Formats: sequence, C-alpha cells, structure tokens
Amino acid sequence: MSRIFEELDRQPTAIGEISLRRRLEPTLQVDVFEVKIGEDGLMSSLITDGERAVSTLGLAATANTELDVVVGGLGLGYTAGAALADQRVRSLRVVDALAPVISWHTRRLVPLAPPLVDDERCELIHADFFEVAANGFDFGDAAPATFDAILLDIDHSPRHLLDPKNAAFYEAAGTEILAAALTPGGVYSLWSNDEPDDAYLDVLTSVFATASAEIVTFPNPLTGNETASTIYVATV
Repeated sequence: MSRIFEELDRQPTAIGEISLRRRLEPTLQVDVFEVKIGEDGLMSSLITDGERAVSTLGLAATANTELDVVVGGLGLGYTAGAALADQRVRSLRVVDALAPVISWHTRRLVPLAPPLVDDERCELIHADFFEVAANGFDFGDAAPATFDAILLDIDHSPRHLLDPKNAAFYEAAGTEILAAALTPGGVYSLWSNDEPDDAYLDVLTSVFATASAEIVTFPNPLTGNETASTIYVATV
C-alpha cells in the first residue's frame, strides 16, 4: 500500500513555492497526485477531464491533417497527453515557465502513462508561454512558421490569473497574436475554471472566424456531484 502522504518535490519559483504531492485517497483507495503553489491547489490527478477536454474539443474543431501543436502549460501532462492521442499530431511543443514542472516529467515523478518524454513527437520547452507568443512562437529553425492548434491551460480563467502580467494576453491585442500564429483552419482552445465569460468571448469573436464557450461537466468521485469547466474554442 502507498504511503498516506508523500511530498515528491518542493522548489521555489517566481510565482511562489511549487510542490508535487502524492497522497492516498482513503475513500477511493487510490494514489492522488497534486500540484500546489503554496497552499493553492493548481491541479490533481483525481479529476483530469477538463484538462483533457482542452485538447479533445480543440483538435476536434480543426479538419487539418498532420497537425503541429503548441500546448501552453504542462502541469501533470493531461492536456499534452490527450493531444498526443490524436494520430494527426506530428509535432507537439509544450511550453511551461516553471522548470520544476518539466523536471517532474523528465524524472518520471508524475503518473501520466505513457510518459510524454517517451513520445518522439513531443518536446518540453522551459519558457514563458506569453513571452513565446509575443515573440511569434519562434522555436528555432526546425519549427514550423505557424501551427494548427494552440491549446492553453495556464491560468485559472481569463480573469483569475496566476500572474497579473498575463492579463493583457486575454485582450484583443494578445488574442490577435494567437490568431496570426495559426494556419488556415487552425484552432485555439482554452481551459477555464469559471463560468463562460461574455466579455472574453466577445474578444475571441472579434478576432477569430468562429468562437464558442462550451461547459463540460464530469463526475466528482469524492462528492458524487458534477464538476464543471469552460472550454473556449476559436478557429481562424
């Protein structure tokens, strides 16, 4: 039987001390992996439907083939893992500003199976996604000039931010940068923990050819109730 609680890693970052924890959930008798900034919970392996939906709903919205994809936000890897399950994906670049998070994957501390580091299509990049976007997603000579999908799961929502400096990205100018980085028929998808934000949807509609906010619900195994997330999907 697993230990009741184990802290696998704890390191300082620019936005606070980040930790990876594993605990035995007594009701379900399963190991649960959790990521926290201080005592603020960021994600858990117990409920991953929302993170996966960023990829599944986003990639379902493009008819493009041989997809080149960028994921903003690595976390426990469920968004990236769901993207790699789409056989059209030929390259995936996962950008995360927190070096400890990337190290958890290279050290195989997270439960994702198969591990991202075992897929030759996938590259983990230590960088600030918003700075990468502002610089035109320049990943070097081997990278495509534009991408078929940009899948984002960093902030809690367009208004509930991990870092206040991210706010401008959710306005029109930042959104235009995303649209310019997509191929014709390409898609941008965003996870939010809040209800649909009409103001943000208006921004997406002003920039993209199509935009929608879909509420996805899934069972919470602890409470027996449903949990909801919002997935924004916009296409050029």
